[in-house]
Amino acid sequence: MPASTTAPASPVAPTVERTFGARRDRAAASARQAAIGALLVAPGSDLAYLCGHRIHTSERMTCLVIAASGSATLVVPELEAPRARHAAPGIDIRTWGETDDPVALVAGLVPPDGSVALDDRMWASFVLRLQAALPQRRFSAASPVTTTLRVIKDDDEIARLRAVSASADRAYARIRERAFSGRAERDVSREIGELLRSEGHDEVGFAIVASGPNGASPHHEAGDRVIGPGDAIVLDFGGTMAWYSSDITRTVHVGASVDADVRRVHDVVLRAQEAGYSAAREGATAESVDAAARAVIDDAGYGAFFIHRLGHGIGLDGHETPYLVRGNTERLAPGMAFSIEPGIYLPGRFGVRIEDIAVLGRDGRAEPLNNADRSLAVVS
Repeated sequence: MPASTTAPASPVAPTVERTFGARRDRAAASARQAAIGALLVAPGSDLAYLCGHRIHTSERMTCLVIAASGSATLVVPELEAPRARHAAPGIDIRTWGETDDPVALVAGLVPPDGSVALDDRMWASFVLRLQAALPQRRFSAASPVTTTLRVIKDDDEIARLRAVSASADRAYARIRERAFSGRAERDVSREIGELLRSEGHDEVGFAIVASGPNGASPHHEAGDRVIGPGDAIVLDFGGTMAWYSSDITRTVHVGASVDADVRRVHDVVLRAQEAGYSAAREGATAESVDAAARAVIDDAGYGAFFIHRLGHGIGLDGHETPYLVRGNTERLAPGMAFSIEPGIYLPGRFGVRIEDIAVLGRDGRAEPLNNADRSLAVVS
């Protein structure tokens, strides 16, 4: 699930200017190599990554202009200037008033040579106006540059992912001790959110509670179904802490009398996840990791019921590169962080999913950042 954009105003302290400046320098170097004249970055995770300013998107245009020469200018509405100056020290800030034309201001900052690369999250209304203001320029997506920058996490980012994952682990340990039977899914979902916050999360992104037959829907929205004895429950939840995302899934069972099929499927899913961990090595393709886990499920006869990719990258966004899916030949490298989440979903009966966040370490091996018990937990 995508990370919230309403996180704290500043995730880092004394080295903030140096860190973000180095990131912008790398972005400019990548732009020069790709014959891009300027990167235009809209509100979202790319903006936060490149200058430390995190703000919701709106009809008031905010745009970071990074020229291939290395200069960087943050264009913001006048009323947002105090926040921007606090969050993004050391960067040139240009403001516009309510009756000014921000698109003209941004267009005037674009150098005369090279293409113009636009952030994926820029509103279409701004894109169309920029194209009209720069009619002779070629436009392209900025994501080939920004994705390459963000896919390898630095030590600080990995530390933040480790901390937010540990927070989610603690929330899971506590929810396992609570009552499930006789409660509506939405009540348990609400409690998970409260536990995430009490364990340090700034924002709760989602808390899936999919009981009984609802477990066969991977992204089930917790509802009014009352949980009862004999239910298997898929618990998938996460959010953000200091801007970085958590995402964990465990499957629990209500009552000590567990159906043999539930135990069998859970064992298959757990072995598939272990196969995914074993395959996630430096130099392995993303699709080969998916294939390794999928082979375990196929061999057990449940291949038709594993209906999604094995995993997704994670960081400032809940879903980002790399995606562990058939057809993705991207090779894994140290510093990449991603989920490993095989699942089996039997329509009308139940579902099982186990998900951890892992990071590829300097030794070229996948290290789990979630360490909560992966066994089929029996809850009351």
